[in-house]
Amino acid sequence: MNWFTNLYQNFLGRNIVERVIIINVVIFVLTYLFNTLSFLFQIDSNFIMTWFSLKPDFDLLLFRPWTIISYGFLHAGFFHILFNMMILFYFGNLFLDFFNAKQFLTYLFLGIISGGFIYILSYNFLPGLKTQQTLLVGASAGVMAVVIGIASHIPQYSLRFRFIGNIKLLYIAVALVVLDVIQIPAGNAGGHLAHLGGSLIGFLLTHYLNQGKNIIASFESLFSRSKKQPLKTVYKNTKQTNYQKKESKSEQQQRIDSILDKISKSGYDTLTKEEKDYLFKAGKK
Repeated sequence: MNWFTNLYQNFLGRNIVERVIIINVVIFVLTYLFNTLSFLFQIDSNFIMTWFSLKPDFDLLLFRPWTIISYGFLHAGFFHILFNMMILFYFGNLFLDFFNAKQFLTYLFLGIISGGFIYILSYNFLPGLKTQQTLLVGASAGVMAVVIGIASHIPQYSLRFRFIGNIKLLYIAVALVVLDVIQIPAGNAGGHLAHLGGSLIGFLLTHYLNQGKNIIASFESLFSRSKKQPLKTVYKNTKQTNYQKKESKSEQQQRIDSILDKISKSGYDTLTKEEKDYLFKAGKK
């Protein structure tokens, strides 16, 4: 099994973008191998699409909730996965220059989920789509969340294209969104609407991050708040104890005298928060 261990170690040595691409490619290959075996042995060849693609039916989603994510790892053909993975490779690695792996996965998966819900809502409430029979596959919504997310963070950053020159990420992002909008009537409306859902979540996540509101950290705190609070208390007590140990009694008295002298000259309100806290703690001894 050395070959398997080597493959696994090689996989672990890749960054998160490359790991996601490898997983997508492996699933794509296995899907087509299954289709070949299904044809040869006359098995239901639609098994994977039936159970893992996303369909615009709320009732079906209740019985197959995993499809809101699993559809993002299926692809309809070679060029479908090729273009998605190429875009993810270039923009995903650029994304990692400014964000971390956990944020990358958050953008990707929230993009897939939001794209899936936009797709379902559109086919249930938009008159032009209600009568159409369709299913959704592809990582495009998650890829668009990453692309629009990094473009919103560094809109003036330029990419150089051969025969074209430098193009700012802002213009690339706008062009991709406009292309999705104008192609909705031309075919694959569900796919383009899912792209727009991913683009929206990518923009919103970066918008709040740029404002100093880390939504990603807020999601994490919901699951770890109970664990973090005791750690905070321990940290503060440790800091206080270490701080007091570092100062000798004479040094403490000198600092107290200095603070009292400052009060006599300028008043209590001129003290910093640190000085007020120090004086308060010293008074409690």
